[in-house]
Amino acid sequence: MNPLSLLARLGRAVLVALAAVGRVTLFAVDTFSHMLRPPYYPRELAQAFLQVGWLSLPVVGLTAIFTGAALALQIYAGGARFNAEAVVPQIVAIGMVRELGPVLVGLMIAARVTSSIAAEIATMKVTEQIDALVTLSTHPMKYLVAPRVLAALITVPLLVGIGDIIGIAGGYVVATQNLGFNPAAYLKNTVDFLELRDVVSSLVKGCAFGGIAALMGCYYGMQSGRGAQGVGRATKSSVEAAAVLILAANFVLTGVFFSL
Repeated sequence: MNPLSLLARLGRAVLVALAAVGRVTLFAVDTFSHMLRPPYYPRELAQAFLQVGWLSLPVVGLTAIFTGAALALQIYAGGARFNAEAVVPQIVAIGMVRELGPVLVGLMIAARVTSSIAAEIATMKVTEQIDALVTLSTHPMKYLVAPRVLAALITVPLLVGIGDIIGIAGGYVVATQNLGFNPAAYLKNTVDFLELRDVVSSLVKGCAFGGIAALMGCYYGMQSGRGAQGVGRATKSSVEAAAVLILAANFVLTGVFFSL
């Protein structure tokens, strides 16, 4: 292949990627600007709180408790090779709070909420309901996007906190019931080992991941093509983008909080 042709293809790919980043950035700026300016739609916000927060609790709780339980078993089995079984409570706590809790909750929200938002908004676009909102002098960004993103920014950190607690509880149950740990000593080691920075980083990650998940659902829903294929493509692309961006943001935030 001609080197110049290869370079041209690479350049086009880079330009397409930069254009996509620019569109998403402008969409995010537009979304946050609409959050700060009236009118507001409290009913839409309340429904978004219910959808993003309350209805996500079962899947978050189940994911967290089984993850914490499995983590305790794995750490105990690994520590037994070096006579370090006693570190189970400390590693379960730091693993759940710093990494597994926020990331797993973020991915569950991407699977459940991002797909739902993208499918809902894309269907509204296909059926011309968004055009009807414009006809009624209602801005789609303010009515559809801003409440969902705001709800995710507020509720996902709460879900992360709950997931952290449930995950640690899952490890506690397995360690005390199956592995022979003293309950009081396990809890003391968990509390003594965690630092305020660990908890703050977990909640900040939850806020960032919630914003990413809701933004991707809204963005791809608003950019959906026509027909059933357009709705399906928008839903799939939104979940893929949200999952990748959540993992990338986790890497960046971990470096910011724990590189010092």
